[in-house]
Amino acid sequence: MATAVFHQALGTAQSHQHLQNSGSHLEFGNASLKLISKGFKVDIGLSRRGSYSSWKKKFGVIQASASQTSVVQPVSYPPNNSSDELRKKSSEAALILIRHGESLWNEKNLFTGCVDVPLTKKGVEEAIEAGKRISNIPVDMIYTSALIRAQMTAMLAMTQHRRKKVPIILHNENEQAREWSQIFSEDTKKQSIPVVTASQLNERMYGELQGLNKQETADRFGKEKVHEWRRSYDIPPPNGESLEMCAERAVAYFKDHIEPQLLSGKNVMIAAHGNSLRSIIMYLDKLTSQEVINLELSTGIPMLYILKGGKFIRRGSPAGPTEAGVYAYTRSLALYRQKLDDMLR
Repeated sequence: MATAVFHQALGTAQSHQHLQNSGSHLEFGNASLKLISKGFKVDIGLSRRGSYSSWKKKFGVIQASASQTSVVQPVSYPPNNSSDELRKKSSEAALILIRHGESLWNEKNLFTGCVDVPLTKKGVEEAIEAGKRISNIPVDMIYTSALIRAQMTAMLAMTQHRRKKVPIILHNENEQAREWSQIFSEDTKKQSIPVVTASQLNERMYGELQGLNKQETADRFGKEKVHEWRRSYDIPPPNGESLEMCAERAVAYFKDHIEPQLLSGKNVMIAAHGNSLRSIIMYLDKLTSQEVINLELSTGIPMLYILKGGKFIRRGSPAGPTEAGVYAYTRSLALYRQKLDDMLR
């Protein structure tokens, strides 16, 4: 809702060529756009739960200054609410997808799969850069896989966020873990972002290929066979998972656990892996099995979706170059998005 009103405000101002005029003021609906020297401010009042959001823009950067939701309480729904009813009632929410930064085995050209390998120095830098790109987009919850490279990416990215909230991993392994990790300050809770780890978001399990060099494997089994294992939808490597099998668990988890949070109006970031994210994108964009196997995701590049009116709208191209894979609210990227929108009309 707030994002839609913001874009309406920006579009109206641009159509009236007011962005360069200091001191201009526009009002429409429940939003006002006030232009000041070298920047502008948009104040939007929201009636939902009495919340209020404000965007400030200076030198091409937009900063959200108020969160939409409480950050540590789980979402509960009336028992009779169907998914369709939730979609009708849901407000606008952001979904950020980030493939982890380069890992030590990416660097060595080894099949990694579910082996728990950390990031390289380059991977750390990619995660930090990803954080800078999404630093203006509100984040209420974070989901990562159970693997350290995805968790490192999420944590490092959030060190760059303008709200300076602290991501905290929730430990629900047992009663003692839950009890010992409690936070007893309400103020601290408000400045925290819950991080949920889930093995369902893990990378595709590559079976007997894990730890093998990709080039040596191609030489040993033949390029066509290895390509079939890597790029087919339903053919798994020896004792491993196919993309179809990976999609079954990743999409089921997304629908059962993450989508309800988005439908409730929470903004969610997912830091995961090439194949688990391809699976989720297949669901979001309604891709065919042939289309998804041709989808390539770069490490450390954020992708933004907006849930609006019960539909997911992609705001960054997963298959595009670096800048196209990002949709943060900056002037240059807003212009880039406008060009894409014009091309698609």
